[in-house]
Amino acid sequence: MLNSSKELEIGQFVKSKAGRDKDRIFIVIEIVDEQFVKIADGDIRKLEKPKMKKIKHLIKLKFFSEDLREKIENDKKITNAMLRKEVEKTGLI
Repeated sequence: MLNSSKELEIGQFVKSKAGRDKDRIFIVIEIVDEQFVKIADGDIRKLEKPKMKKIKHLIKLKFFSEDLREKIENDKKITNAMLRKEVEKTGLI
């Protein structure tokens, strides 16, 4: 179980283990504080309205997108289609 945002970084793939979105795959797009991150998948959770999620309700996956992290940190444009494509690459959906 994740306990702190220090265990996650932007671009990290996570799986929701609680709530309506249980078992869905998301990508961390913002670290809010110690307990919360914002996640999106480009499908049910778009970039325009990311989900604020407690870290303890997420499972860290072994997948990571260096490309997305770089783009987000450098304020480059990312799209929902890019997020969907990255999630599909994992083969988990």
